Amino acid sequence: MTTYLIRRLVMMIPILFGISIISFAIMYAAPGKPAVMNLDPDISVEDREKQMEKLGLNDPAHVQYLRWMGNVVKGDFGTSFTKKQPVKDMILDRLPNTLILMVFSTILAVIIAIPFGVISATKQYSKLDYGVTISSFLGLATPNFWLGLMLIMFFSVQLGWTPVGGVATLGADFSLLDRLHHLILPAIVLATADMAGLTRYTRSSMLEVINQDYIRTARAKGFRESTVIYKHGLRNGLIPIITIFGLMLPTFIGGSVIVESLFSWPGIGKLFIDATFERDYPVIMAITMFGAVLTVLGNLIADILYAVMDPRIEY
Repeated sequence: MTTYLIRRLVMMIPILFGISIISFAIMYAAPGKPAVMNLDPDISVEDREKQMEKLGLNDPAHVQYLRWMGNVVKGDFGTSFTKKQPVKDMILDRLPNTLILMVFSTILAVIIAIPFGVISATKQYSKLDYGVTISSFLGLATPNFWLGLMLIMFFSVQLGWTPVGGVATLGADFSLLDRLHHLILPAIVLATADMAGLTRYTRSSMLEVINQDYIRTARAKGFRESTVIYKHGLRNGLIPIITIFGLMLPTFIGGSVIVESLFSWPGIGKLFIDATFERDYPVIMAITMFGAVLTVLGNLIADILYAVMDPRIEY
């Protein structure tokens, strides 16, 4: 296992290197320069060029990339063009909020999707199965920005049950209930699509498992149906779902870009949107690499969990 993990970590290096080159090339080709976007439009051309030279944006693209990569290897992600703060500090300040949203959304998706997927499989072609299937398709087809707007309009504006946005009530002392109050709507929106997909995968996997010979043998021995399904069936049915679960982790970063902006949640997703509009290249590149690392680690975690769930797997 240790050798396998080391080999996978080494394989991350060329993958991340390729992602960084592609991301930098797209960003470099995008219209609008930081010095132009963030300076007074009435400033002289000479002063604008001086600012470009100060930021190193007049250098050739390969020189800018190599300089940035050299700093990243040393743990320096640069300084924000607009905020004039170290990018690493900006990300670390917002990372806890994004992690809280991701963890809560993941827990919400798992505790709802897996039980409903199992029930849908054990009651195949029933009204409950059709209801779960239709709900899953609706969850997959509903854009999260539209769902977020509808939830805000209904629960926040009309009923006044939840706050419109933010991470906590301004001016109030820290309260766990207050944080949960602000967290519930963005977590539901972020979890909906993954919840729907996970339900479908669970149903499909369990349908394959419950028709296996060992399940019939367990029933023939007189075990209770709940024991047969949840102890003998679910453990094996979760094996292919583990891979999907690992791939879900990076999707939360992509989804959080829209959700955090919609609910004014001060996380990495909102930071990425703000940096994109401001052409803040160091922030954009740092968050892009963070998402790439999370994607690779998600695959690695999926492999480890796969081996834990299935002892037949050897590395």
